[in-house]
Amino acid sequence: MSLEQTACEDLKAFERRLTEVINRLQPATVRWRMTTLNRTCISVVLTVAALSTAFGAYLWFSDPIIHSATVPRSLINRLFFTVAVFSLVLLFIVGIHKKVVFPSIITSRTRIVLSDFNMSCDDTGKLILKPRPTST
Repeated sequence: MSLEQTACEDLKAFERRLTEVINRLQPATVRWRMTTLNRTCISVVLTVAALSTAFGAYLWFSDPIIHSATVPRSLINRLFFTVAVFSLVLLFIVGIHKKVVFPSIITSRTRIVLSDFNMSCDDTGKLILKPRPTST
């Protein structure tokens, strides 16, 4: 086997492993299978939960009777804020933020390393060979 064939086999093995790692980072459940739509939907859910919590906090702190009520009574009076905080905490416990960030971190770091070898990769882990620079 020649050196070029060995290098080609190594690149193919690296590409298979990279796509396997990136696919494994994607959520395993059936409802989250579409990767691009998946990240968009998760980002929207996370943004809505965060904005709802911020808006609920604004309403809670602008309440004039907040100083005279106990914290549990105040939270019961501001049920929107309580539900928003609970849902945001629950989303972070489930790890929704990881589902948005991890695959993009892996691909961006891989692109940085591959740039030294005049290569890149797409979001699924497929290698992109760039033309060799010509020396004049």
